[in-house]
Amino acid sequence: MNANGSRLAAITKELWLQWQRTRDDWQDAKSIEFEHKYLQELMSSVDKTVSVIDQVDKLMNKIRQDCE
Repeated sequence: MNANGSRLAAITKELWLQWQRTRDDWQDAKSIEFEHKYLQELMSSVDKTVSVIDQVDKLMNKIRQDCE
């Protein structure tokens, strides 16, 4: 995976870890709603995005090789 995809994945993982710590102190209906409405969607979107970034990176490398 390229550097941008790796960085995005790492930052998102850190956000999730921080959320887990926050959830230890914030346990009510709004925290559950926040997690479902925003964080789970974000995690899913980032996973898909990282996969697409990886595919684009592979394609770009192939194009470079073909042009040499």
